[in-house]
Amino acid sequence: MSEEKKNENMNADQAKNTCGCAKDGACAQNNEKELSGEQPELCEKEACCKKQEHCEKNENEKGEKCEKKKKLFAEIDELKKEAEENKRKWYAVTAEYENYRRRTEKQSATRYADGRNDVVAELFPVGDNLERALASCADEQTKKGLEMVLKSFEKVLTDEGIETIDPTGKPFSADEAEAIMAVPAENGEESGTVKQVYLKGYKKAGKVLRYAQVIVIS
Repeated sequence: MSEEKKNENMNADQAKNTCGCAKDGACAQNNEKELSGEQPELCEKEACCKKQEHCEKNENEKGEKCEKKKKLFAEIDELKKEAEENKRKWYAVTAEYENYRRRTEKQSATRYADGRNDVVAELFPVGDNLERALASCADEQTKKGLEMVLKSFEKVLTDEGIETIDPTGKPFSADEAEAIMAVPAENGEESGTVKQVYLKGYKKAGKVLRYAQVIVIS
């Protein structure tokens, strides 16, 4: 086959492989460049296809990024909810512990105070006996000694914040006294008034440690 025939066949094959672009001049130039070993330029249709492929690739990448962002934001929202729930639980536990601590401290203080009061209450009969002994004592020296002991006893009670309940001449109150006897009124005495205290009562900070035993006018 002659060289001229080969060139014609090659040109025919190149024509078949062209993209069908309307601009035949550009395709012909590309064919000539391919024959000469140069890099051919893209025809209009090929450029359009390349651009479309690039756009589709970008759209796919954008879609993947968008899905990743949505998933990431969803995870962040879930973590925020979990953090808020943990914070709420922490506040609840802290408040409960603080209430427990205060309640325990108050109970401990109350038990301690009650324990001291119980110990001091054991001394009340000692004071009663000292007063009876002082009232019946005829010896002056002995009487002075009893008075000194009784004053020391009363000082102990005062230092502990304990007050004496002595409602003589006052209206009877069951909150601080027990009526052990009722006597008729004499010389215009008012009914319901305490005439005499048979046994002293004691209280501390408003709490009665021992009720006074009294005689009431009926």
